[in-house]
Amino acid sequence: MGYILLEGGGEFAGGMDAVDRRAIELAGGLHALISIVPAAAAPANDHHNAGNNGMEWFRSLGATNVTALPLIDRKSADDHGLVEILRRSRMIYMLGGSPHYLEQCLRASASWQAMLAAYEMGAVLGGSSAGAMVLCEHYYDPFKNEVYEGLGLIPGACVIPHHETFGQSWLSHLQEFLPGLLLIGIDEQTGMLNDGPQGQWQVYGKRTVTLHQGQNTSIFGPGRCFDLAG
Repeated sequence: MGYILLEGGGEFAGGMDAVDRRAIELAGGLHALISIVPAAAAPANDHHNAGNNGMEWFRSLGATNVTALPLIDRKSADDHGLVEILRRSRMIYMLGGSPHYLEQCLRASASWQAMLAAYEMGAVLGGSSAGAMVLCEHYYDPFKNEVYEGLGLIPGACVIPHHETFGQSWLSHLQEFLPGLLLIGIDEQTGMLNDGPQGQWQVYGKRTVTLHQGQNTSIFGPGRCFDLAG
């Protein structure tokens, strides 16, 4: 089994060096195949720009084999060529944008099955903002003000990105609609990766990860490790 990378937004603003370098290391090093999925940015017609920003960022960290895939809709999510690239990828990174659009592109697609297969073979699978949200059991779409079923890689949880800015305003809504579920608030320029002792999650970046479950709140700064049980 591989690793899961969750980031809270602001991923290319310069504060994510540590977690992204660690993810590249876990993926196999600077020559590992890194595939960027820009689908969440497609509704705003920003997928080309977002994909290019992602490639530039990872190349600035020394990665030499980075590709932004033209996976931007449900049809392309079943494209045989893209599926094969995803299956061979050692790190798959989903960009931010519309979480509902991204989830609908991937659900029951050949690309999602390829991503799971890569993860099961040791790849790093994750993303930032919408790219992190859809991996959980549930996610909140602020554009539709609705809670949806996610792709389920992280059961019993829902990610709140941009937690220290506008994401925190979603908290009461989510606590009402998802009572008892673990809500994972991830600040911008902050990431979490399950590379700690015994598979614990470890915080990287500039700010904090906050776990909300019922009336309990736990805050973890950079370098801290924790279990998702809280």
